[in-house]
Amino acid sequence: MCCRAALAVLGLLPVLAAAQSVSMSGSLGDKALLVIDGTPRTVAAGATVSGVKVISVSGSQTVVELGGKRQTLVLGGAQVNLGGAASAGGGTTITLAAGPGGHFVSSGTINGRAVRFVVDTGATNVALSEAVARSIGLDFAKGERGFVNTANGQVVAHRVSLREVRVGDVTVYNVDATIVPAMMDMVLLGNSFLSRFQMKRDADVLVLEKRF
Repeated sequence: MCCRAALAVLGLLPVLAAAQSVSMSGSLGDKALLVIDGTPRTVAAGATVSGVKVISVSGSQTVVELGGKRQTLVLGGAQVNLGGAASAGGGTTITLAAGPGGHFVSSGTINGRAVRFVVDTGATNVALSEAVARSIGLDFAKGERGFVNTANGQVVAHRVSLREVRVGDVTVYNVDATIVPAMMDMVLLGNSFLSRFQMKRDADVLVLEKRF
C-alpha cells in the first residue's frame, strides 16, 4: 500500500466523494452540461468532476466514465447511478441547455412512452398532435372535446389527463394535456407541467426546480 493510500485509510487525508448519479441535459460545443448529484456542471471532454470523467461529447450523447465503468448518457435521459441502472424518476431538478434557435428541447416520456419535448411557456397545457398521441397509445377520443384557435381558424381538440410526464430524472403526475390535429413532431411542454416548477434562466441554461 502506498503512503498516500495508507494515510487515507488512517483518516489523515481527505477521501474525495464520488458522484452517485449523473445525467446529461445538454452540450455546448465540446463541453457536456451534466447534472451530477442534482447539481448542474459544465464539463469538457477529458475533464473529471466528482469522479465523473467525460470521454467524449457528440451532440445528444456524452460518454462518461463513472465508478470504473463507461456509460453513454443521452440528452434528457434518466439519471445513471454508479451501478449503471436508471433512477426511479424521483428527482426534483431539470437542467436544459438551449439548442438551435434558442429553444429548450429534451427527450422524455409520457406514460412511459418516449417523446421529444420543447419548452413552450405560451402553451396553457402540454400539447400533442393526434399522430404523436396515437403513437404513444393515448385514447384521446374519450377526452373532453373542445376547440382551439390556430392560424387556420378553430379546430377540434381533446383534453386529457396524462398519468405521468417525465423529463430527465423528474416525474410529474396527472398533467393536463391538449390533443390537436396539427403537424407537430415534438410535444409542447406547456404550463400544466411548467407551473409545478420554479423556473430560472441563466444565459443558455434553463433550470426547473420542482415545487410540488
